[in-house]
Amino acid sequence: MKNFLNNLKLGILQSNRLLKNKFNTIWMVIALVFAMTLPVALAIGLYYKASGLLLDQPFFSLIFSKDWRPLSGHFGLFPFIISSLWVTVLALLIAGPICLFSAIHLTQYAKSYVLKVMHPVIDILAGIPSVIFGVWGVIIIVPFVSQHIAPLFGKQTSGYTIMSGGIVLAIMIIPFILNILIEVFKSVPEELTEVTLSLGATRWMFVKHILMRKAYPGIVSAFGLGLSRAFGETIAVLMVVGNVTRIPHGALQPGYPLPALIANNYGEMLSIPMYDSALMLAAFVLLIIVIIFNFISRLVIHRMKKLV
Repeated sequence: MKNFLNNLKLGILQSNRLLKNKFNTIWMVIALVFAMTLPVALAIGLYYKASGLLLDQPFFSLIFSKDWRPLSGHFGLFPFIISSLWVTVLALLIAGPICLFSAIHLTQYAKSYVLKVMHPVIDILAGIPSVIFGVWGVIIIVPFVSQHIAPLFGKQTSGYTIMSGGIVLAIMIIPFILNILIEVFKSVPEELTEVTLSLGATRWMFVKHILMRKAYPGIVSAFGLGLSRAFGETIAVLMVVGNVTRIPHGALQPGYPLPALIANNYGEMLSIPMYDSALMLAAFVLLIIVIIFNFISRLVIHRMKKLV
């Protein structure tokens, strides 16, 4: 009788474990499917909302057209795409070296307490609302570009330029990229450092030949995610970039990025069907470009992992 009760208890416990395991597996699969289908659902929804315009005009003619005259039925998105690329690439060129060298210093050269102090500072910077960066850009960056940077190149400008947007955006994405790079460098085994230094190499030789090579996929991933993050920033950029509908041919000219176009016009243009469709198409293009950025970064990471 006692053995029967013990076997019964064991059977019940085993059944409970199997039931819990099955339940956990089901909800994790559901969460995974939701995460995987969310971008697809977003793309389908945006495409559906933009279909009114796409039925009237071809997709590629809208993408590569320079003519943006909504009241006349012309919805060329090319100036906005180029402006977005200008601001994003400029921001990454400014933020990239700062983040890379800062992460190397904090993880390889600085005392451990410096990194402990910097972590909350980086988190505070990451948590500041984008509108604060925008106001700061209007007060500080715009006059600085107008009075100091533009005269160096013999230009006269109001300061509301691609350069101002790039500087503000660079400061906004620094904590995002820097946090990732710090974790990437910290994940490199400490044994590699000890072995390299024991062979007579300097710290910089280790960083240059071992650390950078080992962490290269993570560095590409951090910059790729930072690029995607920068491409979609809205409020701060539209406050300083000028919002002029034309193709910029330099960093000291005004621009009009895609996110700024959507934020500036969407609320008041809902009553105009074709205008609404054009803005939804801009959002769809923005999503597609971000997906392409991420795909390219993943492709580079995959190829680099084979070489490392």
